[in-house]
Amino acid sequence: MPVRKRFGQHFLHDGQVIRRIVEAIAPRPGQHLLEIGPGRGALTFALLERIDSLDAIEIDRDLAAGLAADPRAAGRLRLHVEDALAVDLQTLRSHGEPLRVIGNLPYNVSTPLLFHLLNQRAAIEDMHVMLQKEVVDRMVAPPGCSAYGRLTVMLAAYARVERLFDVGPGAFRPPPRVWSSVARLTPSVAPRFETGGERALRTLVTTAFSQRRKKIRNGLSGLLSSADIIACGIDPDCRPEVLEPAQFGRLAARWRAAAPAQSDPAA
Repeated sequence: MPVRKRFGQHFLHDGQVIRRIVEAIAPRPGQHLLEIGPGRGALTFALLERIDSLDAIEIDRDLAAGLAADPRAAGRLRLHVEDALAVDLQTLRSHGEPLRVIGNLPYNVSTPLLFHLLNQRAAIEDMHVMLQKEVVDRMVAPPGCSAYGRLTVMLAAYARVERLFDVGPGAFRPPPRVWSSVARLTPSVAPRFETGGERALRTLVTTAFSQRRKKIRNGLSGLLSSADIIACGIDPDCRPEVLEPAQFGRLAARWRAAAPAQSDPAA
């Protein structure tokens, strides 16, 4: 079956890597698993050795047809041929157990897809995802690191993120030009720290990191005064890359309080 470049397809085939992913997920009977982008089913059928059934979302109709025709799928694999960026997880979950999401996420949509999933985090227990290593570097970066930025802070507000292990190009067919990493995200329905609302946090963090070499007092001058920054317990002369995620949350909450009409009322 040909690879469709528009879907960013690289199919996992390395048995050792597949076993490591399954062990990290540690699926148990009765849990509701959802795989995004099952591809040719290498991880799918390894998971079905541990559990009775799972749901899978596959945008490629040819791949979905191949999976449906596999005898191992009969009565056990519930396929949804659609775009994962449009899926309603609460409907998929129905009234059952929260979803355990698994996916080798396409590099070209990985970040939007992560946030689409986290926007529906009330339906999710945890997420085990394969991403480009550079993206995972940014997801788990500590303050002061060059990889630390907007993605780090926005994810930290709504999920605990862990890097599990790295995966070389040879584990895929065709091999990508970059390394990948497997990460675990454990979402929190309520924000993990004060944020002032998702929109306020996003605006403030985006503004700060668009001028990451500037002092906070200068980079945020259109949103907060030096006095506002000091009131949050933050030195206005520091640069954004040294602030903890929760400190950005305090700044966003301060901005929201000062300009409620410009920010999101959601906590």
